[in-house]
Amino acid sequence: MNELKSLRLLLFAWVGLGCLLAGGCNQSDAYPSRPITLVCPWAAGGGTDRVSRQMAMLLEQELGVPVTVINATGGKGVTGHSRGLDARPDGYTLTMMTFELNTMHWAGLTDLTYRDAIPLVSVNEDYAALLVPDDSPWQSLQEVEAAIADSPGALTASGTAVGGAWHLALAGWLVEAGFDADDVVWVPSEGSNPSLQQLISGGVDMVCCSLPEARTLLESGQVKALGLMSLQRAKGFEDIPTFPEEGRGWTLGGWRGLGVPKETPRPIVEKLVAVLTKIVSAPPREDTFAGFMAAQKFDNNWRGPEEFKAFLASNDKKLGALLTSDAMKSVSQDRFSPMAYPALLFFLLLFAAIGMTWNRFRTCETTVADDREEAEVLGGGKTGLLWVLGAVVGYILFAEWLGFIIVASFMLLSLLYRFGTRPLPGLMITLLLVPLTYVVFAYGLRVPLPQGLLG
Repeated sequence: MNELKSLRLLLFAWVGLGCLLAGGCNQSDAYPSRPITLVCPWAAGGGTDRVSRQMAMLLEQELGVPVTVINATGGKGVTGHSRGLDARPDGYTLTMMTFELNTMHWAGLTDLTYRDAIPLVSVNEDYAALLVPDDSPWQSLQEVEAAIADSPGALTASGTAVGGAWHLALAGWLVEAGFDADDVVWVPSEGSNPSLQQLISGGVDMVCCSLPEARTLLESGQVKALGLMSLQRAKGFEDIPTFPEEGRGWTLGGWRGLGVPKETPRPIVEKLVAVLTKIVSAPPREDTFAGFMAAQKFDNNWRGPEEFKAFLASNDKKLGALLTSDAMKSVSQDRFSPMAYPALLFFLLLFAAIGMTWNRFRTCETTVADDREEAEVLGGGKTGLLWVLGAVVGYILFAEWLGFIIVASFMLLSLLYRFGTRPLPGLMITLLLVPLTYVVFAYGLRVPLPQGLLG
């Protein structure tokens, strides 16, 4: 009887456990059941970031779970697009895809293409504009072209990474006007916001980006737009002439749209498409996406998944032909690779560590007779070499997230301390050398060092 009772209890326990597991599985299968990440490939404060954050807020309301925006910048858009589209295809990572998805692979930066994504909806399309400081002597497109003709290569521009949408827009205009694509030196950045800050501080002569991205500075009178690369004047910016009106037929715009990794299950994709379609198609009120876009003066044309997919294929073919042409090859190339700094740093520190190790070895030969002490000295040299290697690896791992200034400062301070420099001189060397290195590489050599938290 006791054995039968025990068997019954065991059976009831298994049935109860099965019910609990079934209930738990049903609950987790109800997508979404946990927070969602929305990856933005560009810097905080720019147009893509602002659109992403508004979309995240509305997705939270519709889906009932937190939606967090992550700014995964760097690599000319490769970092963010790769992080989003190479994520686990479970619907919990969305990507705010941009124009660069149609250009990065043509520039040889990545194998990632639009075919690696399931397009959900496109949310807007804005055309490029040419902006200069308000106190600039240039009052028209023709005056800027005259200045370029007088001194090819003397003027600088920014707006995004090398080969990005706004760089391609500016280079296309230069070719259309009869210049070489690099007659205006492009200073790479991680988005329109840091570029506009450089513009008003005198760091560059002009910026190419969309009008909504520069809206605040335009309204405050700190910058002025000399032309819009569109066939029609932009809504909300009717006083700004188009390039065709000023005698140049060149037009180009950037786009933004949401996508998920290509293996994402169909039921999840269908739910996301339904929710996003509801968000982007809602009438323009203060609390809707269309209302936000109108208030920010962003274009609000959107496409459903099939139309968006066809647009991506067509755009990719068009830009591929453009970027591989002889006239535009310089657009997709940096003077130096983004890895130029860490590579140079690695070899310099490696050389220094080898030199220190060799010096200790020579000292050991002449002054240390005890084998144990000799081994300790040599071991210290090897530890120093490992310290250097660790510093370089740390830079590669954390620079995109924290930024060059923070990571390089910590790295240099730790190395100076490791090799015997006193704290105060080490701090003074770091405060002088790190910003100077940033200026030389980012501005002098046009190496796109990451800005991270200080962007």
